Parts: sequence; structure tokens; C-alpha cells
Amino acid sequence: MARGRAVGHDDRLTLVEHLDELRSRIIVSLVAFGVAFALCFWQDALMLSIANWPLPEGTIPLTLSPTEPFFTTVEVSAYGALVLSLPIILYQAYAFVIPAFSPQEKRVVFPYLLAMPLLFIAGIAFAYFLVAPIAINFLLHFNEADFAIQVRAKEYYGFLGILVVLLGLLFQMPIALLSVTRLGVVTPEQLAHNRRYAIFFLSIIAAAAPGGDPLSMMLILVPLVALYEASVQLAKRFGEPKELPPAEPAAEGSG
Repeated sequence: MARGRAVGHDDRLTLVEHLDELRSRIIVSLVAFGVAFALCFWQDALMLSIANWPLPEGTIPLTLSPTEPFFTTVEVSAYGALVLSLPIILYQAYAFVIPAFSPQEKRVVFPYLLAMPLLFIAGIAFAYFLVAPIAINFLLHFNEADFAIQVRAKEYYGFLGILVVLLGLLFQMPIALLSVTRLGVVTPEQLAHNRRYAIFFLSIIAAAAPGGDPLSMMLILVPLVALYEASVQLAKRFGEPKELPPAEPAAEGSG
């Protein structure tokens, strides 16, 4: 297979060619992450300032070892690089699997894929500007008279980074549900009927998310349930599979 040519739906690739294609996609994703990481590490002071914004004013994260400032800065840069490069990584994943879709299926899925970056940004903004400040304020002031509360850098930045990336990905739910309904994998009626199971599953995700306290769980669960309900309504309105035009009858031989 010639390099640089997009794989078509009708192409028949060998296992080695599929692995070669996958390797190329992984390399591009790693390069994108590496460039983003270099940029974030170069601007490490800005990255740390951005990460510290949800903390109460005047709070400086604590480190407990000589190596912790360096490795914590690397961790913050890695989270920033992941946020910056994830749209490219998701595109590479899409480009790898899209040849398996027929032209009709591509037309169904493509408009929703265009909304993926917007929903990802919305999830990040929701986590950073709303969930993180409220959750951190609640946790740091819970029984504050009985504890000498300090914020350790390693735990805090891990908490914030995972929360931001997780909600960015979870906000892709409308795209995922619309896509599977338009492709005929499930029906809007099935999504509505299984609502209680979906809410139970989302509750598990919210409970397992960083924080773990009831307030953080509710702050994450409520918008996820709202997104699911909105996805069901969108699926009912726009998610019915389109009827494909009937195939042309084969021309009869002239005899």
C-alpha cells in the first residue's frame, strides 16, 4: 500500500498493512503529544499558574521531597499536552477505523465528528471553571478546625488533570449516542427504556471520578444525566437511521 494515500472502504489490506497503518497513526499521535508536551514544559510557569487557579487564593501546593517539584511539573505538562493533543489523537483513531464504514455510514457519522472538539472543550471548561473550584473549596474546608490542611502538589494536580480529561471525554456522550442510533445499532426507544441502567452506570463513573465526596459526585452526575437525557431527545429527533436508496435493478441481458 502506498504511503500517504488514504485507505478506502473497498481496499483490501493484509494484516501487515493494517499493522503498518496503525503504527503510522500511533507515531503521528505520539509526535503530536511530544510537541504539545515540549510546549507545555517550556511554559511550565504558565501551566502551573493555570492549574493553581481553582485553589483558594494564596494557596501554594506543598512538595515533600527534592525531586517532587520536577516530576510534578512534568506531570502537569503531560496533562496539558494531553488536553492539547487529544483532538489530533482522536482524529488519528477516527482515520484508522473510518475505512470500515460504507460511504453511506460515513455521511451519517461525519457531521457528529465535527462537534467532538467543541464538546471536548465544553467538558474541560465545565470541569475547570465549575466542578473543580466548588469541589476543592468543599473538601479543603470540611472539618477545617480539626485538621492542619495542606495541599500536596502531586495529589492535587493528579486530581485536577484526571477530572478535566475525564469530563472532556464524557461530554462526547451525545455524539456517541447519536452516531449509534443513526447507524441503527440501538433505537431511541431503547435508550429511553434503559434510562435507569444508564443513570446507574453514570453514577458509578461519577463515584469513581477524582474527589469521591458526595458533592463532587453530584456535580459530575447531574450534568451527565442531563447530557444523557438531551442525547435521548436528540436521538428521537435526529437519530432515526436514514433509508438508503434502493439498489438499481440489474440490467437484463439482450438475449
